[in-house]
Amino acid sequence: MKWFRLIGTATLASQLVLSAATSDPATITEGARGGSGPVKLTATLPPVLRPLEPADSRRVMLPGPARSAKPPVAAPRFKTELPVAKMAKLPTRLVEDPILRQPLPRIAVTAPPTPVKPAMPPEFEREVADYCQKQIGHWKESDARAMLGHPKRQRPAYDEKKSVNGVIYAFADPTGHYQDLELDFDRDSGNLRTVFVYPLRLTWQDCRRQWSGPFTSADAKQGRMFYSYTNRRLDVLVDAAGKVVSLGWY
Repeated sequence: MKWFRLIGTATLASQLVLSAATSDPATITEGARGGSGPVKLTATLPPVLRPLEPADSRRVMLPGPARSAKPPVAAPRFKTELPVAKMAKLPTRLVEDPILRQPLPRIAVTAPPTPVKPAMPPEFEREVADYCQKQIGHWKESDARAMLGHPKRQRPAYDEKKSVNGVIYAFADPTGHYQDLELDFDRDSGNLRTVFVYPLRLTWQDCRRQWSGPFTSADAKQGRMFYSYTNRRLDVLVDAAGKVVSLGWY
């Protein structure tokens, strides 16, 4: 109990001393008035609360590293450009390759084989109209092309009702007896059904001497006449001057 009374008494005494020191201006040192140092209360503090060490009154500068007179070395700069390889110089004198001096092998170019036409029968060379008449009902368009070649032109064939019932192809006469040679093919069967030839120089009198027999005649307009043999499948178209325009074999 005595200890508690002593501690309470000391605490109360210290509070009284602090309040008196703060209210009395005489306890403030010169450093506190100047604002350059801490406030000292040693004049009125009891010996128990007084600091044992004197207060710091000056600054001490510690020695540092010696300064060098040389300027600092700048950090090396790296080049951003990549190094470019230099090409070796070409020799001024070219070396000839003996392999290049050898001649190139020749490549033989052969022309495409030309289609060989079948040999013309003697009857065909003697009278092409008679020969083609015998092929009526047998020849197709492909057979005519194989014997006569590519046609010069073509036109449709009509019946009595003016309806298309076939195709007429015009070929050149290989024998040279006629100006043109026309072959009429049926549209349905594709067979040859009529042969037309156009003579170069032939009259109606020549036809009468070459093909005898009875015939019928009809007016073909524009002064032309149409003769039809009754003993053979032959029609003859003659102009006003008596020249044969065409011969029709059916």
